Amino acid sequence: MPHPLNPAMAGTEPPPVMEARRWLQGVTFPPERPLINVSQAAPVESPPLGLRQALADAALNDPQAHLYGPVLGLPELRAEISAQWSTAYGGTIRDTQVAITQGCNQAFCAVMATLAGAGDEVILPTPWYFNHKMWLDMQGVKTVPLPAGPGLIPEAEAAAALITDRTRSIVLVSPNNPGGAEYPAETLAAFRDLARSRGLALIVDETYRDFDSRSGRPHDLFTDPDWSDTFIHLYSFSKAYRLTGHRVGAIVASEARLAEVEKFLDTVAICPSQLGQMGALWGMRNLSQWVAGERDEILARRAAMVGGFGALEGWKLLGCGAYFGYVEHPFAMASDALCKRLVQDAGLLMLPGTMFQPATHPEGARQIRIAFANVDATGIAEMFQRLQAFRA
Repeated sequence: MPHPLNPAMAGTEPPPVMEARRWLQGVTFPPERPLINVSQAAPVESPPLGLRQALADAALNDPQAHLYGPVLGLPELRAEISAQWSTAYGGTIRDTQVAITQGCNQAFCAVMATLAGAGDEVILPTPWYFNHKMWLDMQGVKTVPLPAGPGLIPEAEAAAALITDRTRSIVLVSPNNPGGAEYPAETLAAFRDLARSRGLALIVDETYRDFDSRSGRPHDLFTDPDWSDTFIHLYSFSKAYRLTGHRVGAIVASEARLAEVEKFLDTVAICPSQLGQMGALWGMRNLSQWVAGERDEILARRAAMVGGFGALEGWKLLGCGAYFGYVEHPFAMASDALCKRLVQDAGLLMLPGTMFQPATHPEGARQIRIAFANVDATGIAEMFQRLQAFRA
């Protein structure tokens, strides 16, 4: 007899990045045309030397680095986030309104576990971040797609028409994964007002906030003295400090919400990585100038993407920002088939729009996500040469 399997888990799509990596099996890339991997939105280089030294010192000399810690995270890191975020966003955030998690994906799962159960509904703009959709599927929560408007910016008025008595939350990602769009402050305020008026939670995932092209705060949500009755903020330390393997994320929410989150975290992981938290804290205190340089480099790559697609016949750049360009291709084949061809014929690994859209949205077959976190201007120029030469 087959082993029993939770039908919700069976109905969840496999991890897209892992699926794309399997396309590389059996394919050889000649030295003159090595693989250009623009599939994964995470830095692959090590953290800067100072941060690595801080991690090594903590591992060698701080006994607390190897023990269980508080479920909601190191008090020093929570306090640092509350202080820096209060300044950056022009609002008041208490350290008791901050929790640390094993990466931002866990932050999302923990928050969503407190909001929605089987049969409930959550609104996600499309194209969506596939891991958000996967978690909702695993929990039996219905994902309600909200097609993004012009410039891949979702509209609160369109979301209002999708709300039912089962809706529990609206989730936004800004700067967006996969679309790259930076949501205007007015857009976020409109969603906050909608969520508050309908008794919903507004989750804003700001994993890529460090690479926002705008100066100043990206929104005014924290300036509202009652922000915590509606707004939940998520963040990741993986991108800014290259701490992907250490898994450090954060939730900023009401104390009442975090009391429920604590139940989830204690059950799933007991506590976040002590060593990773120590690294994140050191980074927050010492790497602001270094992160500014990283931001400049990413913005230069963004400019190269915009210029390249402006000159590439037939292709259309739908959105570009943070680590991402989201494009429409000109070929008469679905994007999933096209991306497999691009591996073999052009040495390019990209993710098809079908991984970011529901099956009911045919536009996914025309779309591709290109993540340029690990490709410099020279690599981007080479990518455009290969796309120009490709023939379907």
